[in-house]
Amino acid sequence: MTKLPRDLLTLRRPRLLVQAARAGQADYRRDRTLARLLSGNHAAPAGTLRRLMALELEMETERRAGAATYPVARHVEILIALMAEARLIGEGAPPAQ
Repeated sequence: MTKLPRDLLTLRRPRLLVQAARAGQADYRRDRTLARLLSGNHAAPAGTLRRLMALELEMETERRAGAATYPVARHVEILIALMAEARLIGEGAPPAQ
């Protein structure tokens, strides 16, 4: 089992965002979602997780700043992917395609 990054373990987000991301877990398709969110290779969950964490931090910064262009749907989609990739790492399972 691979250890999850400390930043992920201490991540705190509004309840509504987390609830929406949890609800979206059932429809998560790794290949489709990661191709849309990330360009390049996303085979290794650990590397993918770091890239998703960076994207999520950008979304959180926009949300906290009250940016008019803040894309809440994209933020939820990134959180869904983050949760799913963390679960893959936590289970130590190979990524499901």
